[in-house]
Amino acid sequence: MNKKLSLLLLTLMLALAGCGQQPAKDEATESAAPEAKEEVTLKVATLIPPMTEVLELVKPMLKEEGIHLDIRILSDNVQPNNALAHKEVDANFFQHVPYMEEYNANNGSELVPVTPIYNAVFGAYSKKYKTIEELPDGATIAIPNDPSNIGRSLVMFEKNGLIKLKEGVGIQATQADIVENPHQYKFTEVDLLMLARTLDDVDMVAMTPAYAKPLGLTPKKDALVTEGNDSDFTITLVARKDNVDSEPIQKLAKAMTSPEVKKFFEENYSEIALPAFE
Repeated sequence: MNKKLSLLLLTLMLALAGCGQQPAKDEATESAAPEAKEEVTLKVATLIPPMTEVLELVKPMLKEEGIHLDIRILSDNVQPNNALAHKEVDANFFQHVPYMEEYNANNGSELVPVTPIYNAVFGAYSKKYKTIEELPDGATIAIPNDPSNIGRSLVMFEKNGLIKLKEGVGIQATQADIVENPHQYKFTEVDLLMLARTLDDVDMVAMTPAYAKPLGLTPKKDALVTEGNDSDFTITLVARKDNVDSEPIQKLAKAMTSPEVKKFFEENYSEIALPAFE
């Protein structure tokens, strides 16, 4: 009986020893295995091509960096800044810095530029007239209705000799700052996204190439006047003060200023969008 009991105890001890060693082996295996890096989701609000196309182009690049780019295409030019300010997205890509600064001033937000991406040549187009000389006295001209783009439009017209503005107002100009309007042009202010639709109803429309291109119009071939190459209105990647220096935002900025993006602009938008980076 004692011999059987001894044998049973020995078997039990060996079994317990085996169980005790197994976790140590598992722990060693786990410590040797590399830790899987968790993918980060980066939400970016945008509106229309070529902004949307640039983001789609860099999406695979960021995937390799462990970042999932969640592109949110919104329906008007107010939502992207609201979404960013309320932390519904991490960045947006649709605007120039004067527009961003105007939003900050009106909303007490802290949106900040990350990096400039491209210069969109602003111009004025007409379905009725081929040259600015043909534009009749009293013509109706549609311009964007937000303050930064009102000023942009009026400065463009001043540079092209159509009107004269109060000295020193620059891109802060409003219609009240027009001091000379020899041809009695009438300026009607229209929502940015509706400008292209007014082309049939007015004599001339001032708009960015992103809205002109779907109509088959480009600044070089079709604009009656353009703003020139010294614009302050570069389309810019924008984030918030609290996340602008974060690794995902900086990796997005690097991808969006890569040789691949520069080549994309040169091959697809050479007449309307000039890269703002080397």
